[in-house]
Amino acid sequence: MNTFTVTTFIKRPQQEVFEFTTNPANASQWQSGTKFAQWSSEGPVGVGSVYQSVRKLLGREMKIDAEITHWDSPNLWGARIQNGSLKVEITNQFETQDGGTQMIQTFQGGAGGLFSIAERLAVKQLQKQVEADGQALKTLLESK
Repeated sequence: MNTFTVTTFIKRPQQEVFEFTTNPANASQWQSGTKFAQWSSEGPVGVGSVYQSVRKLLGREMKIDAEITHWDSPNLWGARIQNGSLKVEITNQFETQDGGTQMIQTFQGGAGGLFSIAERLAVKQLQKQVEADGQALKTLLESK
């Protein structure tokens, strides 16, 4: 089981950062590996809602279904990826701090399928991608 945390400070209000990051339609604007994302479940968003995405990691394109496991707007949301090569639990925590928002992303899980051979490499690549994506989000939201 691998765990890593990425923290990004964004000079924008907490509610705005939460709403932007929880809208799958925005994912391709700041997540470099995301080609497409959308809600696949009906009704209001909350625990049990599902979104689908197509992402690229280590040169492979993957279709991912993620189920929301935590939902406390605008403070916390989490998701579980149960299919695909990566089995991951993601928690995104948001805290108002110094006139902006501290976003704390925690990833816990492991790799399966072809990625199990190079699990450490896959996890390190995912961490680098999440760090770069956090900086892209910061730049995007702070320029508004």
